[in-house]
Amino acid sequence: MKSSVMRTISLCVLLCLSAGSFAAAGSVAQVKTLKMERDISTIGQECISCHQVESPGQVADWKMSRHAHAGISCIDCHAVAKDSPTATQHESLIGTPVYISALVSPDVCGRCHVDAKKQFDNSGHFRAYHQIIPKDNLHALTNVHEGRNHPELQGAPYETGCMQCHGTKIELDENNRPTKETWPNNGMGNVYPDGSTGNCTACHSRHKFDIAEARKPNACASCHLGPDHPNIEIYNNSKHGHIYNTDSDDWRWDTAPDAWEPGDYRAPTCATCHMSGIGELSVTHNVSERLYWNLWAKESKVRGSTDVLSPLLGDGPAGREKMESVCGNCHSKTHTKNFFAQGDKAVRLYNEAYYKPATKMLDELKEKNLLKENPWTDQFQIKYYYLWHHEGRRARQGAMMGAADYAHWHGFFELQQDMYELEMIYEKRMKTGAIEE
Repeated sequence: MKSSVMRTISLCVLLCLSAGSFAAAGSVAQVKTLKMERDISTIGQECISCHQVESPGQVADWKMSRHAHAGISCIDCHAVAKDSPTATQHESLIGTPVYISALVSPDVCGRCHVDAKKQFDNSGHFRAYHQIIPKDNLHALTNVHEGRNHPELQGAPYETGCMQCHGTKIELDENNRPTKETWPNNGMGNVYPDGSTGNCTACHSRHKFDIAEARKPNACASCHLGPDHPNIEIYNNSKHGHIYNTDSDDWRWDTAPDAWEPGDYRAPTCATCHMSGIGELSVTHNVSERLYWNLWAKESKVRGSTDVLSPLLGDGPAGREKMESVCGNCHSKTHTKNFFAQGDKAVRLYNEAYYKPATKMLDELKEKNLLKENPWTDQFQIKYYYLWHHEGRRARQGAMMGAADYAHWHGFFELQQDMYELEMIYEKRMKTGAIEE
């Protein structure tokens, strides 16, 4: 990494081809050349000169980044030691001592962004891939059922679906390049060949790595959406989302960390509540730090674990206090306390009136061998899965994030239908001692 401060900046934009040559080539794009004469190494300048032709979009993004302002170029992040498991050389580097990798692990980012890396390593995001490694039922769902156990293609649902958000363990081929089965992906929980976990570019997309981009709810929406955790839809349904969607064009998105406060914006985004420095709170990349409940598990429990791989990672009471502090920047204490009292009531209702009785019926049917071996052909097991994984999550998350439509119509309304159907199937099987055809 560069240790010296950038001394001079000189960007010369040159027109390389005439209008006639563009027409002859069938292209109307302008080819631009950046001549770097500042505190960037010779090899770094060579990377820029080549990639502005080979992959100009990457250079264009980098040119607008804080890295470019600080004189940090391609080679500072992509260079690796000769003995690195990811070390490669393309044609222009052969014969030189310079080795590079397409993969930039979070340990590389952590050389400069030390606190952010430590905070991430203690957050629920760290667990994104690790938590699905032991889940045989999930692997069976993607490979056996969705992938139809196809001898060649069964991995497609996982590679194009789960992996793109959760991440995977990135494997290398004989040339030390990532395999097509494990890369590219944007997964938050990638495990890299150097052993580090995470993916900074899941939120700060390369090669601009823009703080403004990561602050907008759209950054979170690429993963937090859909029928089982529609967080972006929930946000849009909330009053916070209403204000953002109607009034955010002139908000200030590029204020320095720990200085981005109300006044820069009129309503919070995901990052404001879960990560940003606001009031007395400091910036954190530990997205579990301000949480009270686990809202995605089969049964919601108050967080109280220091194990980063535990679904209950965090300190629930301390997390609630911090989140109330966030709310206090715009709302009165009465408003905040009453809001969380309403949300907690909804979570407890789900736990006590839906999850527990449904699970009791499931356990009794299992004890009497009244469940099919294949859960995806068993109407009771399918409905039970929807109860907690879809409708139950929506009800809980909608209630705790101020989204009435998801708390009610997409939540408890559908939950009560699930329960009536589960009860009918349960009663029939218990009465007949047989699984319906």
